[in-house]
Amino acid sequence: MEYSNGVPRKRDVSLRELSKRLAEFAEVRGWDQYHSPRNLLLALVGEVGELSEIFQWRGEVAKGLPNWSSDDKEHLEEELSDVLLYLVRLADVCGLDLGQAALTKIVKNAQKYPVTNDHTPTST
Repeated sequence: MEYSNGVPRKRDVSLRELSKRLAEFAEVRGWDQYHSPRNLLLALVGEVGELSEIFQWRGEVAKGLPNWSSDDKEHLEEELSDVLLYLVRLADVCGLDLGQAALTKIVKNAQKYPVTNDHTPTST
């Protein structure tokens, strides 16, 4: 991985890479013994709660977060990352390919919710 001032350079990252890095992170710290599906799920739920707190009293938020400070956006990035990392680790510990499962789910949703013209605005 390439770094600039200790921060990884921006690039596309695969779920497999995240899974591998998380597994290595847990292994070298001796945390594998604590990473049961149940424990990871409970940690994930806790992180979703922390993510929810960010939005709790803001009302509706515009796409792109135009009225948010850079500190607020950084905090949001950190909490979203925590959720993603626990989700990826949970899938890995359960022996699931999360990326493939997500693609399969998109296909199933497309079949369940076919495109209709109901979503187009009507002219007056």
